[in-house]
Amino acid sequence: MDVSGRKILRTFIGNYKTMSNRSFTGADGERLAIDHLCSKGFKILKTNWTYNKAEIDIIAAHNNYVVFVEVKTRSSDSFGEPEDFVNDAKQKMLSYAAEGYIFQNRYEGEIRFDIVAVSMSPDGVAEIRHIEDAFWNY
Repeated sequence: MDVSGRKILRTFIGNYKTMSNRSFTGADGERLAIDHLCSKGFKILKTNWTYNKAEIDIIAAHNNYVVFVEVKTRSSDSFGEPEDFVNDAKQKMLSYAAEGYIFQNRYEGEIRFDIVAVSMSPDGVAEIRHIEDAFWNY
């Protein structure tokens, strides 16, 4: 648990060892996040889903929840951890898009917002931090 009480799951992925930091992109981070979520029993419903100008990286089903997932990928923590970049404005955009998804799909169940932070180390090893229930809907 981190200081806010959120559960952080850490997984180290070794098969990206040969990838250089410069070639590691957000799309690569999203693929790692999808692999990670699937390994934890999530069913991926949509990827890169847009509502007007707002986008949700991953929409998944897990334990009777629809989970809206923001993936943040960084090759350096010089300016902070990847999850630090999911600021209030980004959270509001994700909430707005989630409301659009809920409305369009007539979904009436439980939801939550997760963050999957992907950090690439200088030696080419990706670290995945899955922060469940990262923030509340606005």
